[in-house]
Amino acid sequence: MSSSFSTNASVASADYYLDGPRLLADIGGTNARFALERAPGQIDTIQTLRCADFAEFALAVEAYIAANVTSSAGNQQSTIRHAAIAIANPVHGDEIKMTNHHWAFSIETTRRRLQLDTLLVVNDFTALSMALPHLEHEHCVQVGGGKSLAGGVIGLVGAGTGLGVGGLIPTEGRWIALGSEGGHVSFAPGDAREAAILAYCWRTFPHVSAERLVSGPGIEMTYRALADMHGNANPEPLHTAQIVERALAETDPICVETLECFCSMLGTVAADVAVTLGTLGGIYIGGGVVPRLGEYFASSPFRTRFESKGRFGEYTAKIPTYIITAPYPAFVGVAAILAEHLGGGNATPLLERIRKARPQFSPAEQKVASLILAHPRAVMSEPISEIARRADVSQPTVIRFCRTMGCQGLADFKLKLASGVSGTVPVAHSQVHVGDSSLDVGVKVVDNTISAMLEVRDNLNADTLSKVIDILSQAARIEFYGFGSCGLVAEDAQQKFFRLGIASSAYTDPQLQEISAAMLKSTDVAVIISNSGRLRHLAPAVEVAVNSGATIIALAPSNSQLAKRADFTLAVEHDEGSNMHIPMVSRILLLLLIDVLAVGVAMKRSSPFAEMQRQAKRGILAHVAAIAGDTASDKVAAKEDAAGAVSSNVISHTK
Repeated sequence: MSSSFSTNASVASADYYLDGPRLLADIGGTNARFALERAPGQIDTIQTLRCADFAEFALAVEAYIAANVTSSAGNQQSTIRHAAIAIANPVHGDEIKMTNHHWAFSIETTRRRLQLDTLLVVNDFTALSMALPHLEHEHCVQVGGGKSLAGGVIGLVGAGTGLGVGGLIPTEGRWIALGSEGGHVSFAPGDAREAAILAYCWRTFPHVSAERLVSGPGIEMTYRALADMHGNANPEPLHTAQIVERALAETDPICVETLECFCSMLGTVAADVAVTLGTLGGIYIGGGVVPRLGEYFASSPFRTRFESKGRFGEYTAKIPTYIITAPYPAFVGVAAILAEHLGGGNATPLLERIRKARPQFSPAEQKVASLILAHPRAVMSEPISEIARRADVSQPTVIRFCRTMGCQGLADFKLKLASGVSGTVPVAHSQVHVGDSSLDVGVKVVDNTISAMLEVRDNLNADTLSKVIDILSQAARIEFYGFGSCGLVAEDAQQKFFRLGIASSAYTDPQLQEISAAMLKSTDVAVIISNSGRLRHLAPAVEVAVNSGATIIALAPSNSQLAKRADFTLAVEHDEGSNMHIPMVSRILLLLLIDVLAVGVAMKRSSPFAEMQRQAKRGILAHVAAIAGDTASDKVAAKEDAAGAVSSNVISHTK
């Protein structure tokens, strides 16, 4: 099947994308639909392939491209640089494993295999949400009254194999899709009949979600419950399509009643979403069930139930409800997501600009361009001398090339290149597999580390971090305990804090840890470092440190044994994997936290308030020295000056 359609973002043919058509896909458990977007909003060459006909997802993509992506001359393949895929599956990180089909793939590996600059993969309901602002009026049918508020929040409910719930929130001229699992809220009956249906479901399920009844499979469940209520414990086994067919033909009273219940219950769900999100922009109904009901849905109990909201009945009555009738709304959504990712409209990434302009470069600049196109990640990390050597050009040629591309110099060029290259790769954990190339291993290790660092950043507790820095700044002595790779972190921490003028030690032997912990005082701090958080060899030292009255700070997983014994915990949540014996990433995360603490303490100790404290301390000691006739104040002042100088040096280095 091949067809085309346009959205309200369509433009004249002169505005076709300069970097070629964009590949769009809508992947379900049974079918994989593909299309090309040749200009903003202009989607055509739609084809549906059976998932079962292909062993891998990439094979289906390659089959579509081979059959449909040709140049205007018709005898040479065009190049697809950017693609976006909506998939009926949760999307978390790089690895995709479909729940209703056997396909499993890595987004980044697939991107490289298909030679794409960009490959975005999003949940299909997220794509449907993002399609709403771009649909034509003829692709939506209003049911009931109400008028949408321009710029208002939009709600989305989709009944199909499951029950999808989502929303769109306007902000600064763009829309943000609200991810939700609202279909799994507890089912709320709207009348006695629905309460009886709920009671029937409770015989089998301890928890009955809205999705259990307001969905395609839910229609079958409702049919069986109603038959049971009417005294027929063993009704004719009917599938959803058969129930709907008989209901619309009015040939089976139980089927008619089932469809009435479905529409009423959907009205309750839609109203709940409306009042929860404040969807003054309207509620849209998608999914595979409602559009197949045709004119029946408009006269069904749906809208009456939607407005039956008690004290908020007037509120929901003002909110319009629409049925999405667009043939392929997911394509519209992923096209919008891809356009925003690439900067909107005809924004062309740097690599594509280089590819297009390469014939116009001088021979020397073409060498630089070829190197960058072949090894963009390597160029981002190499100095100008190495780039020039590998391209076989002079260093001024490299600078001239960067300026030709509109950049101020090599540093500016690398920033723009990194933005373009990194933007195509989800910064998330991806497993290293046997058989990966050296480059694949390198990219995955770096991406995994970046992902974990960002997670630590996002999960930092501001209050805990502030308290820990205060405690370390005021500590008379700090001791760092760790084993193995964590022992290396402890030694690194000891060096950093000793340079700040703080008495500190690092111990990696359990006996020495226990002996030293026994000498700690209430003014001291013990920093216990562990990537697992299991006490084991650390237990004796931790217990002794606790009994000594010292403050215990843990750098470990938040729910670990160590965290439960510590006074404060800075969490490092990273699972290296059961097949890994070298804590690579967690070691980097622990070192990162040590750097955060060291800089924070350095800032604290060099603050104006800290300087006032030092001056006051000097004044008191000077007074004591004048009475005692010794030079204690001179010694302390020298020590304080040295610590302040080291702190200033650390801060200057971090800037």
